[in-house]
Amino acid sequence: MLRLPAALILSLAAALPALAQPTLPAIQAPPAVGNPYGLGALWAQGDVVSRATIAILVVMSLASWYVLVSKLLAQSRMGGQGKAANESFWKADSVQQGAAALQPGSPYRFIAESALEATRKHDGLIGKVDLNTWVAQSIERAVGTVHSRTQEGLAVLATVGSTAPFVGLFGTVWGIYNALVRIGASGQASIDKVAGPVGEALIMTAIGLAVAVPAVLGYNWLVRRNKVAMDTVRSFGSDLHTVLLATGGKGA
Repeated sequence: MLRLPAALILSLAAALPALAQPTLPAIQAPPAVGNPYGLGALWAQGDVVSRATIAILVVMSLASWYVLVSKLLAQSRMGGQGKAANESFWKADSVQQGAAALQPGSPYRFIAESALEATRKHDGLIGKVDLNTWVAQSIERAVGTVHSRTQEGLAVLATVGSTAPFVGLFGTVWGIYNALVRIGASGQASIDKVAGPVGEALIMTAIGLAVAVPAVLGYNWLVRRNKVAMDTVRSFGSDLHTVLLATGGKGA
């Protein structure tokens, strides 16, 4: 009887399980496929009207964001000017000194200087008007001018917010029309021939909503902030009116 060495027997026993398992081929991941119906395809396959619609929506979005950011900066600056006016103006020895201490371009300085100018012009025919009425009207006109300045640019946000969805809807309707024309001309109505062009057209509506929603939210937010700022301005004008009457219209 043939006897095999013990070491050889052990090596064969260890190799048997590996030989029993079949070798499977390596599974390769499928290559990544990009979206053939995205914004790039919409721009590349679109006609002049589609591209013009996209350009209009982009311009509207840029304009609304510019107004939103610039108005926020202006409101923040106005809030700082209001704090400076409340801290320094009322501690001055006279209205003229208090106005000179305010920042140039400050709406509070503009109101104070307008009130001082009104008291200096209170002569002649204007002198026949009661000083209280004349000063009150001058301060009210100055406050109205400040309020008009705070409203600048808000019409852009209101226009964008109200018209951008309809511009996007127009792009969608035009895109679906062109898609149906191409499908009818090719004579193929399979799902891949319909879903792509129609999906590209629906992107226009999404772009219109993406432009309109920030404009509407920004408009409402800025209007609320303007109301708070103008309450402070009106309070300053009312207090200034009282001070000028108490000094007999002499701001010096």
